[in-house]
Amino acid sequence: MPGSRKVAAEGWPGVGSQLAGRLARLDIRGPDDLLLHLPLRYEDETRLTPIDACREGVAALVEGEVVSCEVSLRGRRQLIARVRDDSGTLVARWLNFYPSQQRQLEPGRRVRLFGEVRGGFFGDEMIHPRVRNVQTGEALPDALTPVYPTTAGLAQSALRKLVQTALADFNDDELLPAVVQAELGLPSFAEALRMLHRPPPGMAVEALEARTHPAWRRIKFEELLVQQLSLRRAYNARRARNAPRLPSRGTLTATLLERLPFGLTGAQRRAGDEIARDLAEPHPMQRLLQGDVGSGKTIVAALAMLQAVENGHQAVLMAPTEILAEQHWIKLAAWLEPLGLEVAWLSGSRSKREREAAMTRLAAGETLIAVGTHALIEDPVLVPRLGLAVVDEQHRFGVRQRLALREKTVDGSSPHMLMMSATPIPRTLAMTHYADLDVSILDELPPGRTPVATRLVSDTRRDEVIARIRDACAGGRQAYWVCPLIEESEALQLKTAQEAFETLSAALPELRIGLVHGRLKPAEKSMVMNAFVAGEVDLLVATTVIEVGVDVPNASLMVIVHAERFG
Repeated sequence: MPGSRKVAAEGWPGVGSQLAGRLARLDIRGPDDLLLHLPLRYEDETRLTPIDACREGVAALVEGEVVSCEVSLRGRRQLIARVRDDSGTLVARWLNFYPSQQRQLEPGRRVRLFGEVRGGFFGDEMIHPRVRNVQTGEALPDALTPVYPTTAGLAQSALRKLVQTALADFNDDELLPAVVQAELGLPSFAEALRMLHRPPPGMAVEALEARTHPAWRRIKFEELLVQQLSLRRAYNARRARNAPRLPSRGTLTATLLERLPFGLTGAQRRAGDEIARDLAEPHPMQRLLQGDVGSGKTIVAALAMLQAVENGHQAVLMAPTEILAEQHWIKLAAWLEPLGLEVAWLSGSRSKREREAAMTRLAAGETLIAVGTHALIEDPVLVPRLGLAVVDEQHRFGVRQRLALREKTVDGSSPHMLMMSATPIPRTLAMTHYADLDVSILDELPPGRTPVATRLVSDTRRDEVIARIRDACAGGRQAYWVCPLIEESEALQLKTAQEAFETLSAALPELRIGLVHGRLKPAEKSMVMNAFVAGEVDLLVATTVIEVGVDVPNASLMVIVHAERFG
């Protein structure tokens, strides 16, 4: 934001530490944050409405003389005042009130009331209206009254005063070129802020509250522009760092392609070429490889890892779960060990001796490829010649976890990063949210893939679903039964999974049924999953522990209970 300045939470001129603490709950830590704390809606106190012209259910500002004011003790204790103007009389009631409010409403005083009018036992009335003492002929506000998001202990009136002070002190130097403003039909940033905080009388608030007004368009444009500029700065900073050049040499990669029992799809070749070009650059690649389940992301990653090895560097692949990491390790080992390459596996389930032996070989540069879970970044693993780090299901890792892979080198250089995800991301969103990433998309499935049919079935037809599972397993296939995510509680998930396991075991006694959930020890979890992969379990009852990357080609049916509970 032009002239942006952040201030510590202990306060700033005109704002003490106590008020600053309340503002901090709204993420307001300085005058500029006040400017960007925009109204939720508006109230029109710029015009007076005669009492007899007030419409039920519509907020209005009325002015008149207090005729009477008393505390009623009939039923609930309440303050009742009658206010009269030239057109009629209005009742105002407060169910919660202070003595100061009663003094404010002494008979004979002139007041303005703002609130919604509704029909009551004594005629038209306002419940808990906003009230202010005025003099006859006192000027009306020259702008609509904004209503802001607020917090306990911070009144709207105090918040409005703070915003108006910040607005008066605002440095309104415009940074957006006039030609861009004109082309997009946008007001200046200062004009947009003043319009949103102080809409003029008679202004139609529908466009403001719907956030379609040009002032709102300018704010949205500003936010997106600042985000893009920030990400572009991050992109440029990344390109300024050094990374090892890993040109495509075509030795090991060519050998692997010759030995594969399948050919690459056009999308895999295209993505592979994009990655190969990036690896040959002297600055770190940061690329997202996006593709649906079964589109062949793993073979593309394997070819990229081989390109690093061809240049004498190491490559690692990190996956979010033990199950997925082990699957990657088995697949990569089957592809790469015939080429004379050892593929290390680092995970929490391996014995301390096995992990230490693998780490020693990695640190010595004897092992060039490793697969692991968080153990890759949590264990004291050194990968001195790390050239490429692949992160599968990248959204499951935090930014710091992904960046921690960079610290595994010993020379301070930055490895190339390839992130993979099966989560579909629209191109426009990818360009906006991942502006510091290059994106490759696998939009083509390998030949022979059967289209997936999705059906929504009422819970009242559960017997039919169970019969469908029985038929599928009788035909030699396997099935999943995925239990719902309940308030993200692992304990409740476990209970649900165990109940489903018992119910299905009773309904399908002829089937071999397994159960896997997050409370199982890694070794137990692996044992059940391995039995399912090997075809020794017909039906797998599971929680979301199996949501990422489980590869069981023989499984032809998945039942997801209460799918609306999942993202």
